[in-house]
Amino acid sequence: MSDTVDVLIVGAGPAGCAAAIELARAGHDVLVADRATFPRDKCCGDGLTTLALRHLEHLALDPLTVDGWTWIDRLALRSPAGSTSTVRFPVGGWFAAVAPRRTLDAALVEAARRAGARVAQATTVEAIEGVFGDRVAATLSTGSTVHATFVVAADGAWSPTRRLLGDRVERVRSDWLAFRQYVAWDGPADTIHVAFEPDLLPTYFWSFPLADGAANVGFGLHVGAVARLGALGERWRQLLARDHLARFTEGGVTDRLRAWPIPAHVDRVRLATGRVLYAGDAAAACDALTGEGIGQALETGRHAARSIVEARSCDPAAAGRAHTRRVRASLLADHRLSIAMMRLVADRRLANVGVAAFGWRRSVGALLGRWMFEDFPRHRIVAPSSWSNRRLGAYASAGDVGAAPS
Repeated sequence: MSDTVDVLIVGAGPAGCAAAIELARAGHDVLVADRATFPRDKCCGDGLTTLALRHLEHLALDPLTVDGWTWIDRLALRSPAGSTSTVRFPVGGWFAAVAPRRTLDAALVEAARRAGARVAQATTVEAIEGVFGDRVAATLSTGSTVHATFVVAADGAWSPTRRLLGDRVERVRSDWLAFRQYVAWDGPADTIHVAFEPDLLPTYFWSFPLADGAANVGFGLHVGAVARLGALGERWRQLLARDHLARFTEGGVTDRLRAWPIPAHVDRVRLATGRVLYAGDAAAACDALTGEGIGQALETGRHAARSIVEARSCDPAAAGRAHTRRVRASLLADHRLSIAMMRLVADRRLANVGVAAFGWRRSVGALLGRWMFEDFPRHRIVAPSSWSNRRLGAYASAGDVGAAPS
């Protein structure tokens, strides 16, 4: 049995669904294949930056369809020295939110279906041929063969598509490891807490509130600091025993500690192979400073879709070049700045100064909060005239999606 489509998308996470929605809107016949059955959990911090929210708004995702969605109004930062700064995001739209990946990704899959894409769940790609020819032939785990003009590989940090194509796959496909656990939480539901612990620098501990009295708590480590995986559970328990962090889990844990890789080397990976374009974690597009990846996944998925739509001649080289150019243009400058900032934050004294800067003045704190949450490209911090401090947040017509900012 065989099927013919314009575009086969491997992976139904944010990157794959963003590409599917854009392509279907443009009139393309799209098939999305994912090994999971939705809803499914995805190990993640669940935080949504302004960048992610703006893309979700463009894709017409209604937050009311996402169980557990929580709007965030404040950011509380703790320095390595123990001082705290609290930032309140500007009035007018939203600059941050938290949503469980189990429900967020399922809502995106439904949005892709509504846009006209077909979704094949519990389906993997077993073989792929012809990526440099006229069409790609992909053999699915269902036994069928799909013939596609283009493929978008949005299949995660380990990208089975890359392996099938023989692309060089690094032994460790992550730059960071992040650890997450869900807990019961009766604290403020509108505030994200971030603590820069001296022994975790340049990464951090977080507590992201969710609806219905829950929170996502976690921390990150550079892969070079992970000597052996078995020791991390004990390190986690020691971390939570600290007085200033114990309160975040005193309500009790509600699931086991889980870990996932964060690939953040978009400058060092191939972004297209013939008729295959990579997006999301498969493009190693996570932010090197914060570990954020949802906004970058949505952005690179949309870049892949636009590059395919504009490749009217069906020239794979043209589409691949366009996608590579778009991803590099939107992410590379920020990636380099994030690498530099990460090295600075690794110094405890500079991390203390950085956290203190968020509390200097309310207007300064709000601007730095927007910068941290990717409301505008990070490298624009050196060009004050481009900050556009009066810019509204995403979902500015907030009456349609939840309580408006006060």
